[in-house]
Amino acid sequence: MLSQFFTIARNTFVESVRQPILLLLILISGLLQVMNTWMAAFSMGRMSSAEVYGDNKLLLDVGLATIFGAGMLMAAFLATAVISSEIDRKTMLTVVSKPISRTWVILGKYLGVAGAITGAVVIMLAFLLLAIRHGVLTTAGDHLDMPVILFGLGAVIGSLLLAAAGNFMYGWSFNQTAVAAMLPLILLAYVGVLLVSKTWEIQPITTDLPVKIVTACLAMVLAILVLAAVATAASTRLGQVMTIVVCAGVFVGGLLSNYFLGRQAFTNEIVGVVHQYHPAATGSDDPSSRGAILEVTLKEPPRIEVEPGDPFYYGPNPNGVALVTGNFTPFDGDPSNTPSLFDPTTPSGFMVLSTEGARLTVQNIGRDPIEVHRAPEPNDYIFTTPTHISPLAATLWAVVPNMHYYWLLDAVTQNRDVPMSHLVKIAIYAILQIGAFLALAIALFQRRDVG
Repeated sequence: MLSQFFTIARNTFVESVRQPILLLLILISGLLQVMNTWMAAFSMGRMSSAEVYGDNKLLLDVGLATIFGAGMLMAAFLATAVISSEIDRKTMLTVVSKPISRTWVILGKYLGVAGAITGAVVIMLAFLLLAIRHGVLTTAGDHLDMPVILFGLGAVIGSLLLAAAGNFMYGWSFNQTAVAAMLPLILLAYVGVLLVSKTWEIQPITTDLPVKIVTACLAMVLAILVLAAVATAASTRLGQVMTIVVCAGVFVGGLLSNYFLGRQAFTNEIVGVVHQYHPAATGSDDPSSRGAILEVTLKEPPRIEVEPGDPFYYGPNPNGVALVTGNFTPFDGDPSNTPSLFDPTTPSGFMVLSTEGARLTVQNIGRDPIEVHRAPEPNDYIFTTPTHISPLAATLWAVVPNMHYYWLLDAVTQNRDVPMSHLVKIAIYAILQIGAFLALAIALFQRRDVG
């Protein structure tokens, strides 16, 4: 069974790589990345210590969006070519007539398509990284990055010439040979660019290596693999046009899900935004310790009136989702009665002790201290009410693939580190989404008439 599964995956991969649309989208993406270095000169900010700034910020934004859109089209076209088109041509009947489950057929088809798309996306991301290294030509006095131009063009032209020669002399598939040759050549070209400066001087490979951008690119690959699973499910019942429509709908819906669903799923009223935090002069530095006192300064006075005794919640999101403090039962008593704050009947939580302009003094109260994994940080949002959760909106928000989770551009442009734990969460989220759509694809294909 496994040998048949891998045979289907291998054949699907070869068939996908031979599709003209794959090479066409790769070349169009590369051409657009070249054009972006000329057209993105709009003075998008001041100099900074981030990996991209100024005009290059727009270059990265447009470049990633280009790859995102191309990846969506690849997923729709390739999944249709290996499933829907085979059903229409009756060639799928030959496959399912073998002693192999339809489940393995779908999984093998997806694996082959995903492999072809991953290779193509890596090539397009290499084009983007070369464009980022070159930078935007803001003025006529800017110098061309000749290592980028020579190595990049050499990889593309070399792979096309090799494909043409192989097709002419040996009958090799032009598209397959071009893509198979371009993947290692463009990666070697980028490594060569990293080893050579703009002035052709040897340098350490890490000098121009944008680690944060590479991380954002990896997250983008996961998003496109999710769209490939969507395309696989749609192509079991729909034709090429409708599969593209479904993929585009999921793509756009995933980008708009925060606005239409996320803000309805979790709602809370913002009191203010943290400017700085420091523990009180007396007491424990650990905000999770019993009786710990926190001094929080907001960027501006609270937007609503805050009084002693009010609960204190904080978290990184303006709608109150993923509160660091969690939702706890507010203190219902006299805040000036200190013994009652730590009475065995008092629920755990944070309570406002005093307010003075934009400054709040908060204490960890209750029979047991409420545990938090971190103290308030700059730009955290402050609330005085628990976050309201709408089960229906939260369920729909969880079901629709949220493409914002894979869009790490803001972290790159704001020079913020992306922790490994966040990447693991993104990977788990992608695996769950892929598994859900493949399960849907299997269910839709079980009773599909392929004869």
